[in-house]
Amino acid sequence: MEGLGRFNNFIEKSKPYISMISLQFGYAGMNIITKASLNHGMSHYVLVVYRNAFAMLIIAPFALILERKVRSKITFPIFMQMFALGILGPVIDQNFYYAGLKFTSPTFSCAMSNMLPAMTFFIAFLCRMEKLNMKKLTCLAKIVGTIVTISGAMLMTFYKGQVVNFFWSNLVNARRSEVSGSAFDGDWVKGSIFLIVATISWAGFITLQAITLRRYQAELSLTGIVCGLGTLQSIAVTFVMEHRPSVWTIGFDMNLLAAAYAGIVSSSIAYYVQGKVMQKTGPVFVTAFNPLTMVIVAIMGSFILAEQFYLGGILGGVLIVMGLYVLLWGKYKEHKEEVMDGDEPIKVCANHIQTITCCVHQVNNNDVEMQRTTIVTNNEATMIIVPIHYVESEKITMIL
Repeated sequence: MEGLGRFNNFIEKSKPYISMISLQFGYAGMNIITKASLNHGMSHYVLVVYRNAFAMLIIAPFALILERKVRSKITFPIFMQMFALGILGPVIDQNFYYAGLKFTSPTFSCAMSNMLPAMTFFIAFLCRMEKLNMKKLTCLAKIVGTIVTISGAMLMTFYKGQVVNFFWSNLVNARRSEVSGSAFDGDWVKGSIFLIVATISWAGFITLQAITLRRYQAELSLTGIVCGLGTLQSIAVTFVMEHRPSVWTIGFDMNLLAAAYAGIVSSSIAYYVQGKVMQKTGPVFVTAFNPLTMVIVAIMGSFILAEQFYLGGILGGVLIVMGLYVLLWGKYKEHKEEVMDGDEPIKVCANHIQTITCCVHQVNNNDVEMQRTTIVTNNEATMIIVPIHYVESEKITMIL
């Protein structure tokens, strides 16, 4: 029985790792299948429409059932935020990502996607959601990580270099002529810029999503609504950009598989798995597995798509991963410090015994200055150090 208990404990602790590794294989499959579909002439505008339609159809039933008691009223400001999320995510991010994928390669696109934490940190700083204290090591780590990550992206964009052959390259050389040459003969710089724009847009999506969830806390419903709005917005964009009715035709082929796979796996299952894992381990743990997708795609792409690797892409990818982990280390240490500060017992200093009921509002993790509240009683200052983990509008009764 003791051995069985240890085994069950091991399985329970391994679930987050197994889930995230499986998710990276799912993301890798999406990149490979989508690249194959684009190579066969699939319009990326139409692909975005079908992807978000599939995602909405999958998410909507769960949102209606599971969140029927927690959905709040959608006011006009909240709706405008949802509308903006649809533009940033499905319209800009996905279209530019697919366009960049078409001009480059799956491995290159995955490497560029690792810029996301750095771009999110930069946009959060511009929106004053991140505060910089140059005297703290964690802050310096986030800045250095961001600079190294962006440097790696620039290297990948403007320096292609010579082809690097691996030990299995001879096995796929015979198939190279069968593969579309868009990744080799196309405008590599244009594709790189598209991918950078997509990453910036996705970082903006994450930032705005965090703001929206403060006022509309039904996460599944928000995702379903954004996918629905994104579908309508993408249809409008497709009508403007694609004038051939034939582009909408889709059969039981690679194009249908690419749209269904991206919508079901990348936009539905991935959302649920990441949310569950994030509840147990935090966002840093989830983000730390992103480079694994690049490795899986590199191996799968070299065999399935006969993908070639260039020196600039390899060096830039290494820089991006190094910068990513430096940035994540800074975020992890910063979060750990905030948790330790928040778990300290509440300190009270007063000469008179009174009962005070105060209302503590949720505080942004990065806003350290708002963690202290001063209450004046009988002309004497009573300092209360408020932990950052209290939920919004939770009433606390204290004996002073």
